[in-house]
Amino acid sequence: MATATGAMTRCSTRFLAIGHDAHVVGLDITPRMIELAIGKKNGHAGSCSFMVGDMLALPFPDRSFDVVTTGYGLRNVPDLTRAVDELARVLTPGGLALSLDFNRPANGLVRRAYLSYLTVVGSSLGWLLHGNPDTYRYIPASIRRYPGAEAVGRLMEARGFTDVEYMPVLGGLMAIHCARRSG
Repeated sequence: MATATGAMTRCSTRFLAIGHDAHVVGLDITPRMIELAIGKKNGHAGSCSFMVGDMLALPFPDRSFDVVTTGYGLRNVPDLTRAVDELARVLTPGGLALSLDFNRPANGLVRRAYLSYLTVVGSSLGWLLHGNPDTYRYIPASIRRYPGAEAVGRLMEARGFTDVEYMPVLGGLMAIHCARRSG
């Protein structure tokens, strides 16, 4: 979910599906991202496909996947609880959910510095790469609304996931969630 240009999908195919009869699906709500992902698909992508879809209404039957990954997806959904429920719905019992995302630092001073940094760097990169300083401004805005890694972990537990943990990355500025769908 939230495959963007497909990097995580291609990595998943290459490293998780080696020697298995597995199929990896990359899904993103933005058609242009899926076009780019398909364009980057190569011989190393193995058995993977890409499709446009909404992680609030995943176009897959219940219990379809053993592993679901999302990169920078949960922070951007308008209904986090519904997205977590959809993750659980499409996972097999005991299936694994992995999510990488920016975090919302609990310390107000650190959070302000972090968001200011992301605003300045995002505006600069947006201007340099795309001629538009607003291209990446959604990132600090979405972090302001995001409840943070600890709260997302509690939500996952409340929605029936087990073995929920999150690992801080970059001193806690980002986090990786790992959770199992209950049986």
